[in-house]
Amino acid sequence: MPPLPPLLGARRAPTDPSGETAQDDSEAFDAALDDAELRTARAALAQGRRQAARSLLVHTGDDWDRRGHRLTVLAQDPCATARAGDWLAAEPGSADAATLLALALVHRALRGAEEPGRARDACATAAALAPADPTPWLGLLLLARAFGPESVMLGTFAELIRRHPEHHHAHHLLIEGLAQRPGSGRAEDHEAYDAAELAAAEAPADSPLAVLPVVAYAERYRVLAATGLAPADPAASRHWSGPRARRILRASFDWWLEWEHDEHPRRHIDLNHLAFALSCAGRPAEAAALFRRIGDHATPAPWAYTHRDPLAAFRTARTRALGR
Repeated sequence: MPPLPPLLGARRAPTDPSGETAQDDSEAFDAALDDAELRTARAALAQGRRQAARSLLVHTGDDWDRRGHRLTVLAQDPCATARAGDWLAAEPGSADAATLLALALVHRALRGAEEPGRARDACATAAALAPADPTPWLGLLLLARAFGPESVMLGTFAELIRRHPEHHHAHHLLIEGLAQRPGSGRAEDHEAYDAAELAAAEAPADSPLAVLPVVAYAERYRVLAATGLAPADPAASRHWSGPRARRILRASFDWWLEWEHDEHPRRHIDLNHLAFALSCAGRPAEAAALFRRIGDHATPAPWAYTHRDPLAAFRTARTRALGR
């Protein structure tokens, strides 16, 4: 992807700064999604036993999307900072321990419980221990997305994708940021859409980034609704009714039918975005296929963009699509 111009100082709409799968107060959402090994390791780590997490990360290897997902989920646990600190004290050269500590500090900073500078320093330390690993840069990107400046976010994204060009979480964070930019006045012209379509076009045919343009439409709707430029009811906004939106939805659904990756760690985030968009576009038959695949693995985004209770929004859309 060519360099992007600096983000404008647009009003920032509410979003979870840690990513799409953060824990909801209702505890109905689980950031681990369908990763049973991750849930086991998280529970053991919370009890002070790090061996399961250690083994999990060793076996994850350089599957960078999965490594980023697993470390991000482990880092969100309230005990993660203390547990990672103990681990790093026992194994001072461990890149896994250093990266977990860095991401734990990042999530504390995002919650307002830690100075962002300390989290940045920890990410830099982890990056030095594992120069090829994009995960410490994911921590820096989360900080840049939340605190700016925008030029740092774009520079951090460039460093991250130099290590893993198809990084799923990083592209979602980039699109969240680009969606903040003011529009040109034409409903279907926006830099977030352009960047998402370019990333999808440049990725391999089987890459989940094919769904990124649908994510861009959801992120742009979030901004428009939060700033009063679109109705709170997404169906009333006709946001998904234009020719570009219809083309993107058709292409993304067709990609899912042909290339669905059952093994991708963040696939349920894509499935939820696609089910949301098809529901908003009034295409219940196609949405129903997605809801069946999602099962119980709902994610707060994008359902939180239209409702104070995202789980209720998810269930309502699912019931409508499945005819229950």
